[in-house]
Amino acid sequence: MDFFSFLNMVGGLSLFLYGMHIMGDGLSKMAGGKLESILEKLTTKRIFAVLLGAGVTAVIQSSSATTVMVVGFVNSEIMKLSQAVGIIMGANIGTTITSWMLSLTGIEGSTIWLKLLKPSSFSPVLAAIGIIFVLGGNAESKKKDVGSILLGFAILMFGMETMSGAVSGLADNPSFAGLMTAFSNPILGMAVGAIITAIIQSSSASVGILQALCATGAVHYGVALPIIMGQNIGTCVTSIISSIGASKNAKRAAMIHLYFNLIGTCIFMMVFYGLHTFVDFAFLNDSANAAGIALIHSMFNIGATILLFPFADYLVKLATITIPDGKELEAATNVVAIDERFLGNPAFAMELCRKKVREMAELSKDSMGLALEVLQSYDSKKAKEVKRLEGVVDNYEDVLGSYLVKLAGGNISTADSQSMSLILHSISDFERISDHATNIVKTAKEMYKKDLSFSKKAKKEIETLSMAINDICNLTVQSFSDDDIEMASHVEPLEEVIDTLTKQIKENHIKRLKKGKCTIEMGAILETILTDFERASDHCSNIAVEMITIYDNDYSTHEYFKSFTSEERESFDKEYKKLLQQYPIGKQNAMM
Repeated sequence: MDFFSFLNMVGGLSLFLYGMHIMGDGLSKMAGGKLESILEKLTTKRIFAVLLGAGVTAVIQSSSATTVMVVGFVNSEIMKLSQAVGIIMGANIGTTITSWMLSLTGIEGSTIWLKLLKPSSFSPVLAAIGIIFVLGGNAESKKKDVGSILLGFAILMFGMETMSGAVSGLADNPSFAGLMTAFSNPILGMAVGAIITAIIQSSSASVGILQALCATGAVHYGVALPIIMGQNIGTCVTSIISSIGASKNAKRAAMIHLYFNLIGTCIFMMVFYGLHTFVDFAFLNDSANAAGIALIHSMFNIGATILLFPFADYLVKLATITIPDGKELEAATNVVAIDERFLGNPAFAMELCRKKVREMAELSKDSMGLALEVLQSYDSKKAKEVKRLEGVVDNYEDVLGSYLVKLAGGNISTADSQSMSLILHSISDFERISDHATNIVKTAKEMYKKDLSFSKKAKKEIETLSMAINDICNLTVQSFSDDDIEMASHVEPLEEVIDTLTKQIKENHIKRLKKGKCTIEMGAILETILTDFERASDHCSNIAVEMITIYDNDYSTHEYFKSFTSEERESFDKEYKKLLQQYPIGKQNAMM
């Protein structure tokens, strides 16, 4: 091989790896987080987990990416180790699809149909279609994603052809032939395959390189077989690196991946070479081809899965023994985390954020509900729980805010961008609702310690207003969690009712104060409670209005009500008056 052939080989390898990267990214973006959601939900039965792992890996063309996702799921406690083991097994099967695609380069024949099956014939067509889609589609269109997939595939195949052409001259090189002969040593061949795969962190890519070397004719099956076995071990490096700094269960998931490939490889090598001492496998001396490499790759991974599937629970136990529980400080109950491994897949990362903000919304609602109970009848346990929930909600706000800032720098769709905006606007409102719940509990504690109480009428009024506050929090959280804009439209009329009730209670208090039926001290306490009630309802209103206006760039939150038509205003007033009757407090002035 001369210097220019070496440059061609390096260039071909670079294009091959880049094409694989582009195609994988395009496939992941095309999936839009759906594949990850399926992995997360449909893994109750192990056989389904294996099939899903194989299917997802076949689509995104990377077992490393699948296992890294699994490590992230386990680290986020979305998935159990018993579920993860099936997906890891399936991922090893799914990754063999790439080698079969690359084996198309070895097709030979003079008929037009065989020539059309060769990548050198159809790749230029795919590249032309791909560039038209990429240049003709907008930034968020599916057409552009399809174009990226086609271009990635064309670049990958062109790189493969370039590599094969560059190394073809090594066929008559004695030094290269000697090197290949040395690799026929099973231990050395496995080590080389593992090291190369660990460096480039892709078994599909390293298998592709081996398939390209088959063009020299100097790679025999006796050389290729141990290298392929080593490649299956080397691919585990990616998941192990990904588990660094993660939870113990996440580390165990990475170890399951390693043990599965390591045990499968050792059993295969011992059985195969053990038999070879008694039975001469003559095919080992034959020149390997791309299709033969793909066949060995597939047979090993399918065979290993069939063999070890019944012992999946033992793999989990082995990983648990390797990474023991030991003495470890338990995570605080108010620690919330969203795994940063998913930042590389914005669609699924946004789905995780939506799930977390729904959890945050529920906690804010629960906090306010408990606070209202404490106000009616003081309970120290409930008071402590409100304080704990406030800390958890604060942590949700910090984690979600920081995570979304990092995610904003990625390539996200228009719909996800709108969803991100809604979450960023809403998390502070949910956090403030829990703050007001904490304030209400503090006031209730003060009253309890001083043995203070409201008059019967004032107590009844607060109970009525508490019902309205509880209802608006429930309505807001439900509409937010269900992404129900029609339901969200009913929040503002109730918020107006709460404003009216608050004003009426203040007026009633002044009347009682003049008659000597209430004290100034209780008046100050009442004012504090009403302020927290009113502000909590304001935050509910902010969330609902943000939901309604987020998809319409022509309106800001403050301009929403100014945009009402006469019919919308009439409907709003009608609902307001109807709601006002549900929360009776003495004499009510239906003021807008």
